[in-house]
This record gives sequence, structure tokens and C-alpha cells, in this order.
Amino acid sequence: MSNKNANPQLTGSEILWATLVGEGVTTVFGYPGGAILPIYDALRKFPIHHVLVRHEQGASHMADGYARASGQVGVCMATSGPGATNLVTGIATAMLDSIPMVAITGQVSSKVLGSDAFQEVDITGITLPITKHNFLVTRAEDIAPTVRLAFQIASSGRPGPVLVDITKDAQQATAAFDFDAAAPPAYRPHPMLRTTAGSIDQAIELIQQAQRPLILAGHGIVESGARDQVIAFAERRQIPVASTLLGLGAFPTHHPLSLGMMGMHGESWVNHAIQQADLLLAFGMRFDDRVTGNLAHYAPNAKKIHIDIDPSEINKNVKVDVALIGDLRKTLDQMLPNLAPHSDTAWIDQVNAMKGTAAVRDIINLPDNGHLYAAHVINDIWREAKAAGRLAQTIIVTDVGQHQMWEAQYFKHDTPRSLITSGGLGTMGFALPAAIGAKAACPEKDVWVIAGDGGFQMTAAELSTIVQEGYAINIAVINNGFLGMVRQWQEAFYDKNYSASPILSPNFVALAAAHGIAGANVSQRKDVTPTVTKSRTSGKPFLINFQVEKEDGVYPMIAPGAALHEMVRRPTHDPLLETAEDE
Repeated sequence: MSNKNANPQLTGSEILWATLVGEGVTTVFGYPGGAILPIYDALRKFPIHHVLVRHEQGASHMADGYARASGQVGVCMATSGPGATNLVTGIATAMLDSIPMVAITGQVSSKVLGSDAFQEVDITGITLPITKHNFLVTRAEDIAPTVRLAFQIASSGRPGPVLVDITKDAQQATAAFDFDAAAPPAYRPHPMLRTTAGSIDQAIELIQQAQRPLILAGHGIVESGARDQVIAFAERRQIPVASTLLGLGAFPTHHPLSLGMMGMHGESWVNHAIQQADLLLAFGMRFDDRVTGNLAHYAPNAKKIHIDIDPSEINKNVKVDVALIGDLRKTLDQMLPNLAPHSDTAWIDQVNAMKGTAAVRDIINLPDNGHLYAAHVINDIWREAKAAGRLAQTIIVTDVGQHQMWEAQYFKHDTPRSLITSGGLGTMGFALPAAIGAKAACPEKDVWVIAGDGGFQMTAAELSTIVQEGYAINIAVINNGFLGMVRQWQEAFYDKNYSASPILSPNFVALAAAHGIAGANVSQRKDVTPTVTKSRTSGKPFLINFQVEKEDGVYPMIAPGAALHEMVRRPTHDPLLETAEDE
């Protein structure tokens, strides 16, 4: 006889939480409201910690940061109407960067759907273009199978966000709960997701013929867990490795074959190497416009091999000679046994020779000429973590703008998931909430927020979330009195018309204090490292307001429409050149 309690009758709300527990969820980020109150009422019965955000956008960024730091699916939730629409920016951020996330929203009762009921909005319609998939659930018995399928979709293939909208009556109705019976069918990759032996043979032949090959290391290396395979691949053939922004840390920065970041604000020698290469091996990257520059002049002499799990990325931006569609790690495992060793270092030596005096960023102790630059701050945060033996236990979460690019240039990432940043969407306000998610996922690690004075103010209310949760998060505000990247573009392309880019900020240290967070102001280079150490070792949240040079720029820089090798360099009159050569 079957146990009559094997499939207990639960409310839809209880089924939701029970399913999340079954999926291994321990932390959810959200904000309650009328259409999701039954779900919040049932929370007390389940071993899941809920982080109360101060704005629903913060919930989606926290779930995103949690996923990036842990590799697990992040979960956020909000009520209907404005609660749901406030998640949209964070969902789009996750979609553009392929982050596994499940967003759960409450919805008005099914009997009033479509009647413009109070706080009703068609959130599945709104989020259709920015989710891998979304669902509207109107029956309690559909909640468990839908949520389980959402987790599978979010985490399989190319990861991404999935939204599950649950009507209030479905939350309140009852149904039998059977977690195992709610399992989705086994994941079946797209029929195109196969790498043929013929394609691998073609790729191997191109690799063995190449004199100037280059690996372009993307975010897919992290998502696939292919770091060891990429290192083995590069070492076997002595192929230098360039990284995308989201690929930083996927290949160790200090590896002798590592070149640094490519693209609009990438290293000059990296961009020149791409333009001179005769073979590009794109590993889990999508040839974004910030990486390629003008496509008509991109790597004109190079054959191209593209390994990606998403067939839609193949030939989308850059036409390739060989496409290997599938999981990167599995594909490289297939290729490595057929890859003959190659010991000639002439090409990597040639690329390294391009660095010349531009390798200033390899100087551990950037010189002090009396000005405090963001580069100083970020390099010193890296140096302090390294000196303390905490580099592998440090996660940097950046906002978007100049400081984001300086971080990519001056902080040396050697481990995957050590840099969390909004790449594809470029979402200001991302850093502070995403850092909360990262700290929730990795409480043992040192988590640093690096944000500009503009982006920080967009989500600064989440300081109270940090205090309420007791998270020891380090916050570095790079304060230059401008929307810095906007100002730089205005200087370069709009005749220094600084329209709406100067920004008035509050006293950030006083603002932090109002939330219950200690802080300090730093305006001199000599005070950077001691203050960074104080923050990191305090065991509590700490905010440092770094008052940096106002009109500093990020260089190199590729102008819109320019080719990858046509980089704008640091102006010769720049005071940084008093002590550091052209970048």
C-alpha cells in the first residue's frame, strides 16, 4: 500500500517553497506585496533565508551576483505590477551576460486577469525578449513542475534568466505535492549542439598551420568550467590568450601566455595582436561590438574558429571558418588528444615585444606624483589583497563606467568568478546589490564594491540591506564629481561640452554612517593601503570615499566606428605621464 502522506496536500505557496528547497535553494532576495503575500505567509515553514531588499531592482541584481559568485541559480521575487517591473533591469542584465536566474512574481487572481486590476501588468509579455523563457501559472498543481522546469532552463545550455508569474489564487489553492514527479524531462541539447569529427579535424588542421594564433577567452570558459582545458590547450601550442571583460579570471592573468583584456579599453598590444593574427580561436565569447571595433577591419588576416554552446551566436557578428557548437569543456576534451605539441615561442615573443613602455600596468607599485588616480586605488586594493594572501579569496564587484575599465586594467584576476560586472547591458547601480548577492553566496570571501559616485547613488539604499543582514562588505566609491565615462566621451567627441555629466554627491561617509556603516575619506595615495587594510580586517561593512582626479580618462580607447588598432592614446600633456609611460 502506498503511504497516504507521500503526496501531501499543500497550498500553492507551500508547494513553491518546497520546490525551491528541493532545488537546493537556501537564499532568496525579494520584497513582499499584495499579490505575493500568500507566498510570504508560507515562508516561515521552510528553511530558506529571505533577504529583504530596499528596491526590487536590488533583488534581481542580488540574485545575479549570487549566481555569478557561486555558479548556482540565483532566485529573486517580487509582487505584481510595479514590483515585477522593477525587476526588469536586473533580468535584462542577467540575460545579456548569460546568468542563471529564476525570478518569481506574484500576479493578480486569474479571474481578473486582463481587466486592468489593481497592480496588474503583463509581466510575461514585458519580459519575453529578456528571458530565456517565462511562464504564467494559474493552477496550484502546475507550480512544482513549472518551477523545476524553470531551474532546468535557467541552468542548462547557455544559462539565462527565467520568470515564473504565479496568480494569487494559484498561491492560495491546494494540490498534491510530489517533487520527484514534477521533474522535467531530461534536458536534450538542441540538435545543432554537436561537434562533428570532421569539424574538429578542420580546426586541428588550421591550428597546426597557424603561425600567429590567438585564443580569445570569454565568459563561456567560466560557465563551462573549462579553465584547465584552456590552460592545457594554450600551453600545448604556445598560443597567447586575450580576455574579454567577462572572461577576466577565466585564464590566469599571471600566466606567461596571458596578454590581458581586448577591445575598446583593452591593452594596446592585445588589439594589435588580434589585428596581426592569422588564426583566432574564440572560446565561449560572442564577438561583441566592444570587442571587435569596426567589423569591416576586424582581424583581416585571420582564419576564425568559434566554439560556443549557442548556435545563434555562430556567424552572427563575425563570419567564422570553423564552428564547433557545443559545451566548451567537452569540445576541448575532444580536441586536446589530437593536438600536437608546439614549442616555438616566436609569436608570443613578438606580441610581448609590442608592449614596450605600455606595460606600465605590470609595474606593481604605480608611481605617486601627488595626484590620486583611480588606477592607484584599484592597483593598491589588488596589492593589499595579494600581500595579505587573500587574493584567491577576493571578489571584486564593479559598477559601470570608467572605474569598471580601470578595474579590468589594474586588478590582476587569476581565478574564475573573482570579477563580477555587468558587461552586456552596462547597468549602473549594479555593484552594491550584486555584491550583497556575492557575499550571501560566499560569506568566507572578501567582497569589494568598486563603484563610481554616479552609479553608487542609484542603489545606495541597499546599504541598509547590508546592515540588516550583517554582511561585512567593503565599499570603494571612486568619486571624481562626474559621470566619468560620459564626461570622457564628451571631452573626446563633443568638444568638452559637459552637459549633465557633473554630479553633486552627498557626503558618502556620512551617508554610510546614517545607515550604520563606518567609513573614511581618502584623497592621498599614502592613505590608500592603510585604509583598505582597515576596511578588509574590520569584520564589518566599511565604506571608503576615494576623492580622485576629476578629469582622468581610460586609455587606450577605440572611438565609435574605428578599427581595433586605431586606438586613442593617453594625451601627452596628461600629468600621469610625468611618471608613467603611454598606456
